[in-house]
Amino acid sequence: MKFKRAAFAAPLAATLMSVPAVAADYKIDTENAHAAISFRIKHLGFSWLTGRFDKFTGTFSYDEKNPDASKVKVDIDTASVDTNLALRDKHLRAADLLDTDNFPKATFESTSIKTTAPGKAVVTGNLTLHGVTKQISFNAEHVGGGKDPWGGYRDGFTGTTELTLADFGIKRDLGPAAKTVELTLDLEGVRQ
Repeated sequence: MKFKRAAFAAPLAATLMSVPAVAADYKIDTENAHAAISFRIKHLGFSWLTGRFDKFTGTFSYDEKNPDASKVKVDIDTASVDTNLALRDKHLRAADLLDTDNFPKATFESTSIKTTAPGKAVVTGNLTLHGVTKQISFNAEHVGGGKDPWGGYRDGFTGTTELTLADFGIKRDLGPAAKTVELTLDLEGVRQ
């Protein structure tokens, strides 16, 4: 009987070991403000104007053994733009800039991830902003992951890209120094 069990166990173990690792799914932790979408744009060429989007949701999948199989999707409430000045925020929501009445949501969904070094990758995907969808790429980095104090498991990433506003139909002249905006996603997710 022992021989039969061993004969059965060996092929079973080989089968289980050959099953590829599956990416874990995460929900971005916006409820507890453990994630942020921020931006900066030059102001008159003299300094940086910074801001953020206060409301967004998203998910990602991450496979530590095969990071290139990972995915990310983020939905942004464009009316939640916040630069710490209500008058400026109202202007950013207006028709000649974000036009949040007509385009209340921006989305990013990855289409490919290419590892460039341990813990670093280029994340390429489609950004829909102001009704225009364009392919963009983020330079991304895995910040860390592990068990949290509440019995869950978390992973965190940061990614930065530069957007040309006119590419997304935002043609308001903000001056020669403000043709592009730097966008940063800091995403901490809770494994589901």
